[in-house]
Amino acid sequence: MSKRLLEINQQIACQNKLVDYEKVRQDVKQILKQEGHDEYGHIGPILVRLAWHSAGTYNKLDQSGGSNGATMRYQKELSDPENNGLQVAQKYLEQIKQKHPAISYSDLWILASYVALEDMGLPRIEFVPGRIDALDDSKCPPQGRLPDPSKDRVNMRQVFYRMGFNDQEIVALVGGGHTLGKCHKEYTGYEGPWTEEPIKFSNLFFQELFNEEWIEKKWDGKKQFVDKEDKQMMLPTDLELRDDPEFRKYSLIYKEDNDRLCSDFSKAYKKLTELGFRQF
Repeated sequence: MSKRLLEINQQIACQNKLVDYEKVRQDVKQILKQEGHDEYGHIGPILVRLAWHSAGTYNKLDQSGGSNGATMRYQKELSDPENNGLQVAQKYLEQIKQKHPAISYSDLWILASYVALEDMGLPRIEFVPGRIDALDDSKCPPQGRLPDPSKDRVNMRQVFYRMGFNDQEIVALVGGGHTLGKCHKEYTGYEGPWTEEPIKFSNLFFQELFNEEWIEKKWDGKKQFVDKEDKQMMLPTDLELRDDPEFRKYSLIYKEDNDRLCSDFSKAYKKLTELGFRQF
C-alpha cells in the first residue's frame, strides 16, 4: 500500500471512531421540517437533490467526480446551472456539521439524504461512511456532467451510462427522484411539483405520467409540460420515460408496483451515492 493510501486509510479510521452516525441521523431528522422553506415545510427533497448532484458527476472511465470530496462547496462546481439553489441545502446541513465536526461534508450530505428518504417513506438505506472532503477546488469535476432536463433519451443514456447505470436503473432513479419535491423557477427555470404528494415517496409519478394528458405549458419559463389543470408538471426528460420503448417497459412496471419501485430505487440510489467513493 502506498504512503498516500495508508494516510487515507488512517484518516478514515480516525474519522469513523469520532463520529456517532446514529446520532447524526437523529439530528438530521430533527431539522427536516422547516416552516417557510416552501409550501410543504419539508427539506427532504432538496437534501436528496444535493446528494444526487454531488454523486451524479461520476465518470467511470477516469473515476473522477462522484460523492467523495463534497466539491460542490466550491463555486467552481456550485456555479453549474444544474446546481442552482443547492447552497440552500448546504446551509441547512451546516448546523449538523457544527454539532458533529468530525463527520466529513461528503459523508454528511449522503447520510442526510438517506435520512430524508426514510422520513418520506423509503426503507432504511444502510450507510457506509469514509468519504473524505477535498481541500480545494482542484478536484471539482467539469460542468455539464449532470442530467439536463431539456434534453432527450440520447443524452439521458449518455449521462447515466457514463456513471455505469442501465436503463432500468435510469427509470428508477429519474422517476423515483421526481416523485419528490418540486421545481422552482428562480433556481431551475421550471416550476411546479410532479405529484400531489411531493414529500411522500411512492409510484405516483409513474401513475401521473401515464394517466394524465401532458400539454406544453405556455409561459415565459423553460419548456415543460402540465396537466389540464396546470397543477402538476413534467420535464421533457420525464416524458421520455413514457415514450422510449425500453424506458416505457420499466415505467409501466413501476406504475403498477410501488414495492418494486421502492426496492429498485433504493438499490440504484445507494449505488449512485457510493460512486467515486472507495474504502481503501
